Amino acid sequence: MKRLLILLSILLSFALQSQQVFPLNEKLYLDSLQNVTKSTAAHTSKATASFLLSNYYRNSDSLLSKKYLEHGKTFITHDAFLTGKYDYYEGQYHLDRNKEKAAHAYQQAIKVLSKLKTRESDFYQSLAWYGYGVTQKDKEGYPFLVKTVVEKCIPLIKKYGNSKNLGFAYTQLAIILTYNAQFEKAGNYNKQAIKILEKDYPDSAELFYTYLNSASNFCYQAKGNEAKKFLDKAEKLIMPYPESSANSFFYYGKTLYLITKQQNSEALPIIEKGLYYTKKFNQNLQAQMFYFNKYDILKKLKRYSEAKNVLENILAEKSLAIDLNNRKTIYKQLSALNEEMGNVREALVWEQKYSKLNDSLSSANVRLEINKIEAKFNAAEKEKKIAILDAERNQKNLEVNKKNSYLWGLSLILLLVLSLLIFLFILFRKNKKISEQRINDIKQKEELSLTRAILDGEERERERIARDLHDGLGGMLAGVKINFSTWSSHHLPAEKDKEFYKILGQLDHSVSELRHIARNLMPESLLNFGLETALNDLCEFYVRKDLDIDFQAIDIEKKIPLPIQLNIYRIVQELLANAMKHAEATSILLQCSQSDDRFMITIEDNGKGFDTGIEHTKSMGLRNLKNRVNYLKGKMEVSSDPQGTTINIELKIDGE
Repeated sequence: MKRLLILLSILLSFALQSQQVFPLNEKLYLDSLQNVTKSTAAHTSKATASFLLSNYYRNSDSLLSKKYLEHGKTFITHDAFLTGKYDYYEGQYHLDRNKEKAAHAYQQAIKVLSKLKTRESDFYQSLAWYGYGVTQKDKEGYPFLVKTVVEKCIPLIKKYGNSKNLGFAYTQLAIILTYNAQFEKAGNYNKQAIKILEKDYPDSAELFYTYLNSASNFCYQAKGNEAKKFLDKAEKLIMPYPESSANSFFYYGKTLYLITKQQNSEALPIIEKGLYYTKKFNQNLQAQMFYFNKYDILKKLKRYSEAKNVLENILAEKSLAIDLNNRKTIYKQLSALNEEMGNVREALVWEQKYSKLNDSLSSANVRLEINKIEAKFNAAEKEKKIAILDAERNQKNLEVNKKNSYLWGLSLILLLVLSLLIFLFILFRKNKKISEQRINDIKQKEELSLTRAILDGEERERERIARDLHDGLGGMLAGVKINFSTWSSHHLPAEKDKEFYKILGQLDHSVSELRHIARNLMPESLLNFGLETALNDLCEFYVRKDLDIDFQAIDIEKKIPLPIQLNIYRIVQELLANAMKHAEATSILLQCSQSDDRFMITIEDNGKGFDTGIEHTKSMGLRNLKNRVNYLKGKMEVSSDPQGTTINIELKIDGE
């Protein structure tokens, strides 16, 4: 147990650097992100995918991480949220390389994101605060980091209720408390995290890491049986993904468990399995942690020469030794190990290095405390001077007030009169505005009623025409075609009367075209199968040899009222028709998504563009489009240039 506790300071540094949460199915995750960066997706999606790839490679391939970071930056333009995300991921990139640069980037991210009051911006602001706390750990100590997590990170996420992000925030706090030997508090936060994650995110990577952190917490309390329960749960989650880099974390947790159970010989092959993954995914710091545990086991098994070699290799590799406190621990272990081996002189050398570094760190801590005291003293002196100046200024103000006291009476009377006049004027303006607002509301309601009547009339007329065409004229033409086919089969040989059969084929094509027109007027797939299927059929109908349409549907529900579904269908139909008729595009991306009572439509084409002054255009299609959008209390944004056109529409579908 004591030897496990010796590792705590090293392990915390390791844990704080390793908190990158990626899905356990990493290959699918990476392929998906890389496909987005190469696709014709929106700039926001490409930027986000590039930033996530930069974060994934930040510890294993710094050049590739930097490349993706800069690639994502090219898509920012004037988007404040993307700017804040870039600042955060720049901090992530510098976190293990230059803590001052990282701290500056995190602060920039917090400054930008704090102005955006959205759930996603608050989440990234929380991450930036956590990263900033990590950069200040060596200067301010762990209490500052705990305070940052409790007062900054968690409140930003918690205000949106229970979520995967809140669960993992509790896990982060539990890690810090665990490695500061506050096991009971850490256990409570782990329980809160598991309660959230098991209920709503049972297969998530966040839950996997929470299980491992809970197991570690029990290992440090020498409660191996309790640790085993969580270790088994983590194993079930990682088992389907033998190619995931997260396997190294699982084998590290299993190593701690075997050490806790004093099964040292059984732990050595587990360490080798963990090292296989650390080498495969360039997890240098994790590899050194495995080696440190290997050293500890070899020492217990009295294989001193092997233990010494392992420890010296850790020191030479520098991933752990770059932290001065870690290096001090390693020096002390080397001194004790050489003493155990009888190498008194070498033990003395390492003890001297330990003492020298310990004195240096102690001096640095003393200097830090002196600087803090000096800063407090200087602040107190400044406050004292300010208080004296304030007293002098107050005395002068009192003298001036006495001299001008008679003017205040007159000023007060004038102020009351002026206030009364202003109040009457404001009251008049307010009543006028209220009247104007009421008139505008009445006009708007009348316009909406007129629009609703027109649109309802259009749909009824479309339905009547479609029914007449399909059941009336369509049935008649089909009957004519059948009669002609029957008569010709008995009276006209096909090889002699080719012209007649050609005309018969044209008649058959006309019947099919008539039915296409009828379905377009009132799509049966919308009535029978819902909006998503109808939109998919509509896109397939418009696809041509020289035109590719990529339709993406996200979370479209079937319970949308039918009149609203029909209006959305007409809007998309108008958008596709305009793109085909006027844009001369060869590629169209159509994305339709739903979020609660909001329905979003985005269409992008690579056509020749058009004048975006909708109010001045003569296009009946765009006017009809705007009328339908206004009818659904929506808004529309159009962006067009010679390289293509993008239209974003947001509709309200709550039926009110």
